Amino acid sequence: MSANTSAPKHAPIEHKSEMVDWIAAGAKPKSDWRIGTEHEKIGFNLKTLKPLEYDDGAGILAMLQGLRKFGWKDVVENGYLIALKRDGASISLEPGGQFELSGAPLENIHQTCGEVSRHLREVRDIADGIGAGFLSLGFRPDTKLADVPVMPKGRYKIMRNYMPKVGTHGLEMMFRTCTVQVNLDFASEADMVKKMRVGLALQPMTTALFANSPFKDGVPNGYKSYRSRIWLDTDADRTGMLPFAFEDGFGYEQYVDYALDVPMYFVHRPTKDGGEAYLDASGKSFRDFLAGKLDILPGEKPSLQDFEDHLSTIFPEVRLKQFL
Repeated sequence: MSANTSAPKHAPIEHKSEMVDWIAAGAKPKSDWRIGTEHEKIGFNLKTLKPLEYDDGAGILAMLQGLRKFGWKDVVENGYLIALKRDGASISLEPGGQFELSGAPLENIHQTCGEVSRHLREVRDIADGIGAGFLSLGFRPDTKLADVPVMPKGRYKIMRNYMPKVGTHGLEMMFRTCTVQVNLDFASEADMVKKMRVGLALQPMTTALFANSPFKDGVPNGYKSYRSRIWLDTDADRTGMLPFAFEDGFGYEQYVDYALDVPMYFVHRPTKDGGEAYLDASGKSFRDFLAGKLDILPGEKPSLQDFEDHLSTIFPEVRLKQFL
C-alpha cells in the first residue's frame, strides 16, 4: 500500500487518460505489496465523560504534543497542530476529534498488529497523564451532536456546510462515527478488479461481524450498527456500494468516470503568507475543472494532486486510488 510519486503531480491535466494512467501506476509486483491500516478512536475526559476539546490543556492538542516524546513530528496547518508523522505513519484528526492512526505500509498483518499495539500503548501513556480515555466504537454512544467539538482543519468547515444539503446524517458521520480501514496493493488492472469486487462483496458481512454501535445519546438506538445506518443517508453521490464494479469491462477508466461525476468539496491551494487555503468548491463539477471552467478558478485546470485530493473525498465501501 504505497503511492507512486514519479508522475508530475502539479502539472495541469490535459486529458482524462492522465488520471487513468496515474491510478494504473499504482500497480506493483506481489513482492512489493504492502498492507496499511487506519484505526480511529473516540476520546473523552475521564472525569466528565465529555468529548476532548482541541485546546483546553487536557485535550486533543495535549495528546498530540505529548506523543512527540515517542519521535512523532508535527504537521501544522495555518498555525494549528493537526497531525503527527513518524516512519511512514501518521496520527491525524477526524472532524469531531476522532483520533486516527494511519499506519505505515507494512509487509504483513503481524506487523500491522504490532504497529497498532505500539500506538495504543503510546496513546494510553499520554492519555493517562492528562485524564483522557478512548473508545474503539463505531459511534459516539453518549454525546449529542451539538456538544461534539470541531477540529481546526480548513476542509471540515466546507464539509460541515455542505453535508446537510445532500443527506440527513452527514454531520453524524463527520462528528460521531469511527472506523477501521485496510489499504491493499494490486498487481494489475485485473487484480484490482478482483479485489474491488471481493471487498465490496465482503463489506456487508464485515459490518455484521463487527457491529458495535448500538447506542445514541446514551440510550439504545435500535440498531446493531447505527454507524451503517448513518452511511445510508450521508451523501448518495459519494458513498455506498458500486454496482458498476461488477459489470463487464470495469477497470481504471470506469472508476475515473465515476469519480469525475462525484461533486467536489474543495480545491486546496497555498496562500501567499505560507499558509493553506481550502477553496469552497462544494457541489461543483470536476469535469468543469478539467475543462478550465470551474467558476472559482476560471481558466485553471486541475493537477494530479487535485485529482488525488478529490479521490480522498469519495467514500464508497471500497475506493480506488493508487491502492485499494
